[in-house]
Amino acid sequence: MRVHLFIAASAAALVSASATANGIEAPVAPNVAAAPTQAEASAALHALFKESDEDNLRRNPIEALFRGDMRYADQLGDNISDAYFDAERAAGEKDLAALGRIDRAALSPTDQLAYDIFKWQTELALRSLSAEILPLTVVRPIDHFTGLHVFYPDLASGQSAAPYKTVKDYQDSISRHHRYAWFIDAAIERFRQGMKSGVVQPKLVVRNVTDQLDLQLAQGVEGSTLYAPLKAFPADIPAADQARLRAETAAVIRDEIHPAYQRLRDFLAKEYLPAAREGVGLVHMKGGPALYSFLIEENTTLKLSADDVHKLGLSEVARIHREMETVKNQTGFKGNLQDFFEFLRTDGKFRPASKEALRDEYYAIGKRVDARVGTIFSTLPKTRLEIRPVPEYREKNDAGGSYMQGAPDGSRPGVFYYNTYDLPSRSTWGQETLYLHEGAPGHHFQISLAQENEALPNFMRFGGNTAYAEGWALYAETLWDELGMETDPYQRFGGLNDEMLRAMRLVVDSGIHAKGWTRDQAIKYMLDNSSMGRTDATSEVERYIAMPGQALAYKIGQLKILELRARAEKALGAKFDLKEFHAQVLMTGALPLNILEQKIARWIASKRP
Repeated sequence: MRVHLFIAASAAALVSASATANGIEAPVAPNVAAAPTQAEASAALHALFKESDEDNLRRNPIEALFRGDMRYADQLGDNISDAYFDAERAAGEKDLAALGRIDRAALSPTDQLAYDIFKWQTELALRSLSAEILPLTVVRPIDHFTGLHVFYPDLASGQSAAPYKTVKDYQDSISRHHRYAWFIDAAIERFRQGMKSGVVQPKLVVRNVTDQLDLQLAQGVEGSTLYAPLKAFPADIPAADQARLRAETAAVIRDEIHPAYQRLRDFLAKEYLPAAREGVGLVHMKGGPALYSFLIEENTTLKLSADDVHKLGLSEVARIHREMETVKNQTGFKGNLQDFFEFLRTDGKFRPASKEALRDEYYAIGKRVDARVGTIFSTLPKTRLEIRPVPEYREKNDAGGSYMQGAPDGSRPGVFYYNTYDLPSRSTWGQETLYLHEGAPGHHFQISLAQENEALPNFMRFGGNTAYAEGWALYAETLWDELGMETDPYQRFGGLNDEMLRAMRLVVDSGIHAKGWTRDQAIKYMLDNSSMGRTDATSEVERYIAMPGQALAYKIGQLKILELRARAEKALGAKFDLKEFHAQVLMTGALPLNILEQKIARWIASKRP
């Protein structure tokens, strides 16, 4: 999943009856004397949100593109120069100063929630731009999981946020292509800075990126993913324009992007690789321990140590093992849990018959979820959800499943991607839980409902944090019973296996980046404690190496949401309504976990007599 955020809405919209119905806390009606003070504070707050959002979109035009805002569609943005980071820092400091001039106590409860989230996000962003953190990240601009060379072909493929409907759309794409070639050369210079400062990527990451560049170069010009939208123009684009756009696009791919790819590929293989580090974890990188500490907080929204994370992971692994034993026994399998893992990995009846069979089963799962999901959610997304295979050019290094958000106005669907790479390694017993997580009611519900809720400020509609977003998606997996899923014990085991994956992530990510675990040691741990196939386990571990701390957010976010639900069920008893709880969690966007906890506590108090 790949996401971002920021926005503006009127104070009146925030306190409307429709907002209350969508799970936003309605403010207490102010008395006449207090009304002007609250109105003035609210107006100042939302003016700040609007100005900050507009400024952010100018600096980060791809965010606007993903919202369907085409004002900056001809721009790719910067995201790598000193000038860009200086502008981001100045904007954050300006926003905090303006926020400090607003009297929080004068705001409504809803506005106070928005105030707190905006403050938390801005302070965290400024810390990421600090002299302690930025020099450890900016000189490693590309990895095999999050690099622009992975994201940009998707964007330009005709299957993502960038539209290809008009002559201007195609011309905007060509303009972005020019900037993309510039970015690749700028990335080389950042890597060179890292070589001088001693802050470098692991050799494993460098080799993976080199392989990805080789694959993209091997596509040629007209076979390039970047050329795909030129193969099927809308009928109303004149033939002369089609010919011109084909020629211009081919030229920029051939004369700018591919030479830049080749320069980056040769630089990484010949100059950078010898300087790259052998140890895969941040513990082996200059400044790595301090960076990992920051990344834990950034991704989980909580102040946790690596040891805290590791111990929690070990505890969860042990608990899930006990549940796995129970389900294993329900299948009638004779043997221990390790034997059962191997059985699930290798028995032919759990392998997809074909890519088409894998696809058709996801379609069937989606229909079954759709039939029940309205029983536990009061608001369903208007945005459609499509099911597609991961594109071939990135399937080798991609996860088993992922999600791409749709357009806020529903004009572009959300997409659940399933991976068919190395098909014999894919397991049918994991399909239901993967769909619940990546599709409905997981990422598709959480992202779409926030984007569609125009009562929210934009930074709450479109922004967020990993712990909430991935915590919700993992929580969505636990709704299998309410949704009538995982009635087959093998599918239920698949659900536990996915939960085990998230528990193991706590152990493995902290093991790699704080305790010096090797790649092979991490892969072995995952194979020993789950029925994952080696291909999936390898992809997972190499993802944690590339994205330290991100994998911690899933389990920690899920545990917090489960804790809050249990607290509400106990406190409210018969008054507890699952639909209402889900609305409270979902309908104000992705909240930091402490702020979500405070919100649910207020909701519980409001429901008591």
